[in-house]
Amino acid sequence: MKSVSQKQKKTKKKKSAYRVRNWHDYSESLVKRGSLTLWLDSEATESWFASPDKEKKKEGRPFIYSDAAIETILTVGSVYHLPLRALEGFLQSITALLDSKTMRIPDYSTYSRRSKDLLIQIRKKKIKEDEDVHVVVDSSGVKVYGEGEWKVRQHGYSKRRTWKKIRIAINEKGEIVATEVTGNNTHDAEAITPLFNQVKERIASFAGDGAYDKASVYEACRARGIPSILIPPQKNAKIWRHGNSKASPHPRDENLRAIRRTGRKRWKQESGYHTRSRVETTMFRLKTILGPCVQSRTWKNQVTELKLKCKILNAMRYLGMPQSYPCA
Repeated sequence: MKSVSQKQKKTKKKKSAYRVRNWHDYSESLVKRGSLTLWLDSEATESWFASPDKEKKKEGRPFIYSDAAIETILTVGSVYHLPLRALEGFLQSITALLDSKTMRIPDYSTYSRRSKDLLIQIRKKKIKEDEDVHVVVDSSGVKVYGEGEWKVRQHGYSKRRTWKKIRIAINEKGEIVATEVTGNNTHDAEAITPLFNQVKERIASFAGDGAYDKASVYEACRARGIPSILIPPQKNAKIWRHGNSKASPHPRDENLRAIRRTGRKRWKQESGYHTRSRVETTMFRLKTILGPCVQSRTWKNQVTELKLKCKILNAMRYLGMPQSYPCA
């Protein structure tokens, strides 16, 4: 007969309940996200028109509107989920209500054309010179066009479904510090070096899922001098550098030996690997708040749109985030 322990059914561990201690401040921050004065601030409106000395192009007619104006317009469109033509009408109505004679709204084709060459700098809070950052990376697909979830579930998907892949890197505070957009046929390991190049601070640790268990990723971490690398090796992983080698132990082999000693679940708990849930939450917020798809149809415009969404998400974070604690 089977023992009692074998007969017992496996039950899922009940998730802990959390409460928000700063609900009033967090509620106010959610209200501010919809404020037009946040996205149409005085700094952007004062530099609405292009300066001939600062914003020149090699050939053709000089720009009328500054890059800051184009970025502000596209930011409003992303926050309020407006197509280009609807965005033009929305901003024209705002200027009409303000009775502004100096602030003009460009035609939708202008900021559509300017979007491809727009340089988006993700806003980050400055840290101290001797302070390190802990980088956590995740990737996800963003739909360009194709069937929705209901049609796929009922009838399957067709070959016309097209996706782009966005990868974001956050620090221990949850800020997005780097982002990289590629096609859906690019492996996650190939985007590590471009992500690291966007982080100017000293990186103390790196965490990623099993997709980053590649030699090229460890080499990129070694080139940046990252001492702690938290990547779970595959279940059938083998030792890369054995103990009789003259070289120092490989970080992947150290993780693999720890997993063999204590088990994968306990290794994740003791090593702090579960900090990767922060970047998964950030990706969820990005898709939930700003949409799971892109409106642009050209490659450069899609890159600008996705990077701008990351910048918007950082701005929303600075307004206020919930401070939760587990219930007893």
